[in-house]
Amino acid sequence: MGTNEDLRRTKFPQEVFPRFAGKWVMVTGAGTGFGATLAERAAAEGANVVIHYNSSEAGAHQTARLVESYGREALVVRADLKSWDQIKAMVQNVWEQTDGLDALINNVGDIATDQMSWREIKEEVIDRVLAVDIKGTMLMIHENGERMLKRGRGAIVNIASTVVVRGSPRAPQYAAGKYGIIGLTKSYSYAFAPTVRVNAFGPGFMETESTLSREDWNSGRRERVISQTPMGRIPKPEELAAAALWLATDDASHMTGNFIMCDGGYSMIGA
Repeated sequence: MGTNEDLRRTKFPQEVFPRFAGKWVMVTGAGTGFGATLAERAAAEGANVVIHYNSSEAGAHQTARLVESYGREALVVRADLKSWDQIKAMVQNVWEQTDGLDALINNVGDIATDQMSWREIKEEVIDRVLAVDIKGTMLMIHENGERMLKRGRGAIVNIASTVVVRGSPRAPQYAAGKYGIIGLTKSYSYAFAPTVRVNAFGPGFMETESTLSREDWNSGRRERVISQTPMGRIPKPEELAAAALWLATDDASHMTGNFIMCDGGYSMIGA
């Protein structure tokens, strides 16, 4: 068994401006991919981190060890975000153990990776994607936002996607789900103002495990995306994490109801 120091992925420098010093940040879907990177970046910036997972238990505990390697506290929790009962129980547990969240990053999303064309669409996949992307995000905002309002402060960042600009002929339900997140962001930003800020962040394609393993990505899609991206490359998740978390910091204190994109200019034409 290696030490916590050995576990660090060296994605981020040890000394990063501590925008979250002494705060608790919760990241959903933090066992893998962008969620794990967001959790580590938050820790690098001083945060104690609540790491949510549904099926990636081993990954969640790996993320926890990474958070602790920065000298922060880590709390691992599980819930299926399609279930309001599970969300209620998890959120109650989180707030009791942390004495309150300062920021919530709703990262979980189902992109229907098992579907390569709109022709392959199935009702159960539609239901699953919309239940995770819209219902799950909405209920996480609802349960945590209500508590943040009572506490008198808080920030919520919903991870959307640039798919809301370009659409998805591969999986239209995914585009619909992410567009729904924009509606949730705007609605709750009004409902919670001025106490709790709610914003959305739209990353473009990233070199995550799920993207790299997609059939279409390895059959020419990657090259087409790069050719249409002014920055000329596909970034790793750590290049986008700081920008997403910025929306939850005091530096963005006058931003609410906003949607910002970080995609190397890929969606510029349709923006």
